[in-house]
Amino acid sequence: MYVLMVTLHVKPERREQFMEAMLGDARGSNQDEPGCLRFDVLQDAADPNLVHLYEAYRDEAAFQAHQQAPHYLKWRDTVRDWFAGPAARHIGRNVYPPDEAWR
Repeated sequence: MYVLMVTLHVKPERREQFMEAMLGDARGSNQDEPGCLRFDVLQDAADPNLVHLYEAYRDEAAFQAHQQAPHYLKWRDTVRDWFAGPAARHIGRNVYPPDEAWR
C-alpha cells in the first residue's frame, strides 16, 4: 500500500474556493479510482487555512494514475496559485489495519 499525508497552507482569501475544489478532487478520487482506497480531507481546528490530506492507494502505480485523473488535473490547475507556502508531503507504509482488510 502507498500512503501519503499532505499538509497544505491555503491563502485565507482563497480558503472557501480551495475547499470546494479540494472536495471535487477527493470525491473523484474515492468514486472514480479503483486504486484509491482512502482520500480524507481534514481542516485544522486551530488554523482553518491549514488542510491535511490522508491518502491511501493500493500501490505507487495507483497513486501515479491519480495524478493523471481528470479531477486531479482540474484541481491542480485551479488551485495552483492559492497556496500560502510549500506543501509538506510524507509518504508512509500502512501498518494497521492490514492491507488485505482494505477494499
